[in-house]
Amino acid sequence: MTRSWSRTSRVIAGTATALAVLTACGGSGDDTANTGAANKPNGPVTLTFWGWAKGSKDVVDAFNASHTDIQVKFEEIPSGTAGGYAKISNAVKAGNAPDLVSIEYSSLPEFVSSGALQDIGGEFTEADRSKLLPQTVELTTLGGKSWAVPFDAAPQAFFYRKDLFAKYKVQVPTTWDEFKKAAEQVKKADAKARIATFFPDDPTTFEAMAWQAGAQWFKAENDTWKINTTDAATTKVATYWQGLLDAGLVHKNASFSPEWTGSLKNGTTIGYLGASWGAGVLKGTLPEQNGKWAVAPMPSWDGKPASGMLGGTSFAVTKDSKQKAAAVTFAEWMSTTEAGVKARIASGTSSAFPAAAALRPVAKKAFDASYYGGQDIYALFEAAGTSISPNWAWGPTTGTTNTTIKDHFGKITQGGPGITDAVKAGHDATVAELTKRGLKVEG
Repeated sequence: MTRSWSRTSRVIAGTATALAVLTACGGSGDDTANTGAANKPNGPVTLTFWGWAKGSKDVVDAFNASHTDIQVKFEEIPSGTAGGYAKISNAVKAGNAPDLVSIEYSSLPEFVSSGALQDIGGEFTEADRSKLLPQTVELTTLGGKSWAVPFDAAPQAFFYRKDLFAKYKVQVPTTWDEFKKAAEQVKKADAKARIATFFPDDPTTFEAMAWQAGAQWFKAENDTWKINTTDAATTKVATYWQGLLDAGLVHKNASFSPEWTGSLKNGTTIGYLGASWGAGVLKGTLPEQNGKWAVAPMPSWDGKPASGMLGGTSFAVTKDSKQKAAAVTFAEWMSTTEAGVKARIASGTSSAFPAAAALRPVAKKAFDASYYGGQDIYALFEAAGTSISPNWAWGPTTGTTNTTIKDHFGKITQGGPGITDAVKAGHDATVAELTKRGLKVEG
């Protein structure tokens, strides 16, 4: 694991070089105030925190009950790509942003490059970072500066209705070829049922599968961004999923929509290609199906363990916050303390896989796995986490990339525009946006 993630370090090092150009003009907050690990808040401080992850309110309540020097006001916002990021960006521009915000790793470079966040390196020290998985620390270290406190990793996983798989005599697939055959079996057994869903509103699920296949969309070398969203690995994934759609082997519904949820409830969708956090989502969404679900590793192209990362949360301090030290103190409590992790997961709605490896036993104990028949899902997440491809890095225009792909995913029709067209449009929009910003681009 150490050896493979050393390759990630090289990827991130190149990214940092290119981001240094972006952040040279961006604000990094008041570096003369609230710096140094020992410089903690001197009196009662009130923080504002925006986020959407399951269990967030429970964590805030637990923190407020156990702290008198810092109190947190929490506002639940839509998930990032569903409007949360736009809300944060607008608040930053208007000068009324909260102190602390949830930002997924994929979107962090864009917020950094726009100058929306503060460098927290003075508060989030090397000793603090050493508690967390190196890969998540690397994803939050850009331009040689620390921009966020990592909370979780999000390795992919396949959730499936074990009762219906048994009823239809379908074997849990370990490869994508087997997944297609299983999809055909499910449809044959029940003309209305499908093994899974393609989410036209969610490019991140597709990106995680491209990541798993070995794609590398963003690569920074010196001061140049190399963009390649149409490489062989991505094209393979796009062609595969286009084939599933054209053959009617998967549903096409918006993620977490009433249509998708309804199909899970009535058994016409019997699988979900998600991530570690999906265990809590299903449990909270479908409590009546207790004991009917199980979790398996993601199918891979060759049957060997392989995973991308789907989501993953960090906590960042906005540029105008005057409470940087207090905000980092709260973020670290959420991410690196037993009380923080326990408060989130004990709510029953979160199955977060902590970036702090030492806290995974706490998470496992706090999560009631009876919904999955007592299966040790955290052992599965642990294995999936170690199989995450190390060669993926995020670029500074994720919003442009994903909005474009999402718009074109929505236009996919049989015999009309397809997945490959959508990804190519995302590529072109990304190159155009980087060029517009005056950056050197190859792609």
